[in-house]
Amino acid sequence: MSKAKPALRVALLGCGVVGSQVVRLLREQADDLAARVGAPLELAGVAVRRLGRKRDADVDPALLTTDAEALVTRDDVDIVVEVIGGIEPARSLILAAMAHGKSVVSANKALLAEDGATIHRAARENGADLYFEASVAGAIPLLRPLRESLAGDRVRRVLGIVNGTTNYILDKMDSTGASFNDALEEAQALGYAEADPTADVEGFDAAAKAAILAGIAFHSRVTAADVHREGITEITAADVASARGMGYVIKLLAICARSDDGRSVGVRVHPAMIPRSHPLAGVREAYNAVFVEAESAGRLMFYGAGAGGAPTASAVLGDIVAVARNRLAGTRGPEESTYADLKVHPMGDSVTRYHVSLDVADKPGVLARVADIFARHDVSIQTVRQEGRGDDAQLVLVTHRASDAALSGTIKDLRDLNIVRAVASVMRVEGDDTP
Repeated sequence: MSKAKPALRVALLGCGVVGSQVVRLLREQADDLAARVGAPLELAGVAVRRLGRKRDADVDPALLTTDAEALVTRDDVDIVVEVIGGIEPARSLILAAMAHGKSVVSANKALLAEDGATIHRAARENGADLYFEASVAGAIPLLRPLRESLAGDRVRRVLGIVNGTTNYILDKMDSTGASFNDALEEAQALGYAEADPTADVEGFDAAAKAAILAGIAFHSRVTAADVHREGITEITAADVASARGMGYVIKLLAICARSDDGRSVGVRVHPAMIPRSHPLAGVREAYNAVFVEAESAGRLMFYGAGAGGAPTASAVLGDIVAVARNRLAGTRGPEESTYADLKVHPMGDSVTRYHVSLDVADKPGVLARVADIFARHDVSIQTVRQEGRGDDAQLVLVTHRASDAALSGTIKDLRDLNIVRAVASVMRVEGDDTP
């Protein structure tokens, strides 16, 4: 009979929504986890800001500490799990842990998107593992398939809904006709949105995730600063109704795409119309889904709960098991792959279709003058719809594929036309490969 292996000790940084669930799963699934790893997993300590705060998980008070640095550098700790978020002190604590030979599991999308190079370099120099599946799309197994299962393929595009809060808001606007503010208030009441929802509704959260996805998919270093970002605060009920009337739905999308010549990538986050026949159109409420297009594998879709304590903790536990197995075997997981070193091209080079709504004077010759502006910028019009309203009219145009720079020039010139009362909305159209 083989001798039982000593326990691997886990230090946890943070015991909030996710951390509490990590504690619960480590305790409730202890026997199964030990069988899967090949050795028991023991909680060595939990770093928190305030010792007396009431927590969702029943944590032994003896395990709690406010000295996070002392915890991550202890000799009896093997694995450090960081779920506190933000840049500091998370970065310093992770670097200290790696410098002391600890492997790290993190859910910190903001840190990895802003300064992943420093964290990955520290892992490499110290022979430490760095796993971060929970940083993007919660429980959905996404990063590992991109990094490992598709390692022999060439990814062309990653298109996804990676923020549950914005998806819930837009879904309610579409299904009930609610305004943005009303849908946001409902999301906050249900706990899907924070009291300060800026990171979600302005696209910062999705942009960080897009940077991580693009870096892995295209084997290049991409930071949050490289990502073109637009939020959903300007989306109106009228925009949603117009999309519905055309057979489209509006989603906040993270789009990471290789250029046609393969020499660069575009990484962007913005609201867009997608056909209701597209798989992403059916993603409802606070769920996430990511659509991956690869040369050999074709089109793949990953769907599930993208946030929440238990779903995110599930991804964290999966990484803990992987790291623990590596430590027992004396090996390391895959390192960051940036060999391709593709540049991130500017937003102006991105090509897609556009839905443009104009308030114009209702008189002869208006359409011809508007069409001339589009033609000057080499933006081809696919469809036009006009509705009269007394002396004014609404003109809705959908274009063929054009560069963002060309469309921006078109909109600038349209605003200078005296027959154009206002450019009511400009929306990109994605997920439709019509040329």
